[in-house]
Amino acid sequence: MYSSFSHYAPHVGPIEKRKVGSLISGETGETTGYSLWKLQERGPIFVDPVTKIYEGMIIGEHNQGSDLTVNATKGKQLTNVRSSGNDDAVNLTPPLPVTLEKAIEYIKEDEYVEVTPENIRLRKKNLKENERKRSK
Repeated sequence: MYSSFSHYAPHVGPIEKRKVGSLISGETGETTGYSLWKLQERGPIFVDPVTKIYEGMIIGEHNQGSDLTVNATKGKQLTNVRSSGNDDAVNLTPPLPVTLEKAIEYIKEDEYVEVTPENIRLRKKNLKENERKRSK
C-alpha cells in the first residue's frame, strides 16, 4: 500500500466539499459516442463509449450545482434524407479516469463508490429517480 504524508498542520476549518453536481444515468444499456458528445458540454464525463451503464450510475460531472438525470444510451436518429454540412464530426474529449482515491474524495452523502475486480464506479444510493426525489 502507498502513502503520501507531508506534515501535520494546525486546524484550518471544515474541509471544502465539491460545488458541482452529477450527471446520473436514467437508462440501462451501453453508452454511445453520439450521446456522450452531446453531454460533454454539460461537464466532464467519466465513461467511454460502449460502456455498460445502469440507472442511477454517475457517468459525469454537472458544471452547475445540481444533479441531472441524462440518457447516455440514445443513438443518433438516422433518416434517408441527407444534406450537406448537417453531419457533425463526433469529437469526444478523453474521459476522466476514476481511481479509488479520487472516487472516495468525490462522493457526496447520497452517493456510493462501487468497487469490483474490473471497475470502480460511482452511483447514487437510490438508483431510481423517483426514489431520489422522495428521499430529499
